[in-house]
Amino acid sequence: GKTTTAVNLAAGIADRGFSTLLIDVDAQGNVGASLGVRGERTLYHLLVEEATRPEDVIVPVRGQLDVITADATLALADVHLARVESGRDRLLADRLASLRTRYQYIVLDCGPSLSLLNQNALSFADEVLIPVSCDYLALVGVKQVLKTLKDIDKHLGHTVRISGVVPTFFDARTRLAREAVEIGRASCRERV
Repeated sequence: GKTTTAVNLAAGIADRGFSTLLIDVDAQGNVGASLGVRGERTLYHLLVEEATRPEDVIVPVRGQLDVITADATLALADVHLARVESGRDRLLADRLASLRTRYQYIVLDCGPSLSLLNQNALSFADEVLIPVSCDYLALVGVKQVLKTLKDIDKHLGHTVRISGVVPTFFDARTRLAREAVEIGRASCRERV
């Protein structure tokens, strides 16, 4: 539910009149597919090619909503980041810095793994919304995300606030889904 949550959140914010940028930080490229858009240049180009500016990869969608797409080449950006000697954890933040004044909201749709790309996204983000499917293994994953956020704060000096944990694939008819939400509320309280 990560991409569905990110796309709908960004579209909802834009529909309320706020300038919004949605960035696909997942090599599956589902953001562009969900919105029916495809950028000639993607997040990969912004990260790997120094001459590429953020304006070169932004695709207008509608109204107040713009997007930076991704595709399978983004997986190569992780390889590129691994070779960067200094500042590899903040490369995305550095490349996107000029957009903070252009957009009121920037939503990043991250992949499911802890990668250098996701670390970069967390180094750029001010807050996170954690979509969690209603099953036991997903709850275990939330604990890993919380640990990662603490590590980002400790090692990179960048605090990321948790704005919420959103249960996805919730089916009130199943005991497992209800228990998953209860467990989530027990550990994350009012953020669920």
